[in-house]
Amino acid sequence: MNQQLLENWHRRRRWARAGIGYTLFIALTLVFLSPLLFAALSSIKTDPLEYPPKLLSPQLNPRNWVQAARLGRQGGENAFFGGFTPGSTIEFDITYLTPHSQTPEPPEVIIPKRRPGAGLGAVFEETYAADYALVGPVRQIDQRPGSKEIDGATVDGLLTTYGFSVSYQGDGPRISRVPLDATVPPGQIYTGSTITASRIERRGRVASFDTISPGFLGYIFRNYQRVFQEAKSITSGTSLFTNWFGNSFFFALVRVITNLLLASMAGYALARFTFRGRHLVFMLLLVAQMVPVQVIFISNYLVLRDGIWGLSNIFGTPTLLNNIWGLIIGGAGTMIEAAKVFLMKQYFESLPRQIEEAARIDGASEWTTYWRVMFPMARPALGALVILSFQGAWNEFFWSFIILTSPDEIKTLPIGLLSFRQIYGTAGDWGLILAGAMLSALPVVILFIVFQKYFLEGVSFGGTKG
Repeated sequence: MNQQLLENWHRRRRWARAGIGYTLFIALTLVFLSPLLFAALSSIKTDPLEYPPKLLSPQLNPRNWVQAARLGRQGGENAFFGGFTPGSTIEFDITYLTPHSQTPEPPEVIIPKRRPGAGLGAVFEETYAADYALVGPVRQIDQRPGSKEIDGATVDGLLTTYGFSVSYQGDGPRISRVPLDATVPPGQIYTGSTITASRIERRGRVASFDTISPGFLGYIFRNYQRVFQEAKSITSGTSLFTNWFGNSFFFALVRVITNLLLASMAGYALARFTFRGRHLVFMLLLVAQMVPVQVIFISNYLVLRDGIWGLSNIFGTPTLLNNIWGLIIGGAGTMIEAAKVFLMKQYFESLPRQIEEAARIDGASEWTTYWRVMFPMARPALGALVILSFQGAWNEFFWSFIILTSPDEIKTLPIGLLSFRQIYGTAGDWGLILAGAMLSALPVVILFIVFQKYFLEGVSFGGTKG
């Protein structure tokens, strides 16, 4: 009996230790991920600078999702992204609380000529919904007693709901957004509408909506939609964010391929080949990586400016500045980094030599042994190498900032986000900046999810089985 009690005590103790360990691990994970989670939630807000800050926003309210999809179908026959098309009619309602000391008055509803945002969105010609929209008469739908708590005090009065319609008159283009302002006399308090107002302005008198036909995705991810629609090249009219994304992806892809080939070949040679000066080569490689790139960037910049001593004229360009190939060549010194060579060297040394000896007995050459036998077996190390190389190239800032200055289309994503900060940050439009930052982090997260299994995969242990 005592033995059974002792075993039960030890079992409960093990479970308690496991529970404490997992709880601590989850708590630390939430602490480290909380800035990213808060940024992700703020990126969908209309006003990320609201104070006090809140985790929840109208964009996370399922009721608004349903209404946004319905309004999108009414305005643009598109439940996902909405819009405003000829012949469409949008039915909208809004509710105000009027204190008992006042008489309820219907709001004045207008469709303003409002540009989509600050910065680059204010440069291009805009098609305004105000030129085609007709606001129907405002009518009272419902009235009932109600109250609302404001600054800790409860205000009693009448809750009055007003309804109106917005119609697209005549023929015209498809319009992406229908802004709306509803103005009431002082004292009347906005309490709700078909979808929550984007802003309450002029001491509560004006309920302002960025668009009343957003669609489901257009309502939740409006800032992400703006990243592609508003940030356009002044010269070509193309999406700058798409160009920046493509430039960064191309640069990262070249960096990954060259790192995979060069680092794996160098690591394999240092791990398996015996030649005079092998350790000296590895030491020189380590020493070269100890020199910060900022120390030699002036000389490298001059070389790129002169087109590698004029050799770039062969390709029809006098200089490699403001050219994605200049960024690739300028960062050639980091294509084979000592840390990555060391990673591959250590991994190849952990693989049994019997595998190579068996390949040579079968008549394989050194290259065939490396490429057909050892390289496929190094998938765990190569997976880590892919993640490290892609992340380093994707977040490359210093060389990109030095080499890629103009035009805006040739910049990479980190430099493009810096221009977002300069253009939209001064106007306080942080929603678009946060959306761009979250999109820039997405490829690295996806890449880690795809290749994370290779960190734990033990291919080397299966090489000698059987």
